[in-house]
Amino acid sequence: MSASDDRTNDGRARRRWRVSGVVQGVGFRVATLRRAKALGVTGWVRNTLDGRVECVGEGTQAALEGLAEFLAVGPPGAIVTGVATREEPVQGHAGFEIDSDAEVA
Repeated sequence: MSASDDRTNDGRARRRWRVSGVVQGVGFRVATLRRAKALGVTGWVRNTLDGRVECVGEGTQAALEGLAEFLAVGPPGAIVTGVATREEPVQGHAGFEIDSDAEVA
């Protein structure tokens, strides 16, 4: 998929992040929700059964970069050891929420 395939005409893009490390039980999802809303990113965040946090965000490139910078560090108490990122087609989320915990697809 090329970079142009995952963006809309208004410049919005979509990213999926899978964050590894000590990322559950430290307020990671709530902190991500707050940061995403402050940046104007829509999408969701959830814990996965394998101990990671998964986040999908849609927004401008600058907003997504801001969220990616946060995810690389996380809130106090988190120890991020890795972040896998994937570009995806924009789906048009209306807001940002904490999603139900689920397995990695």
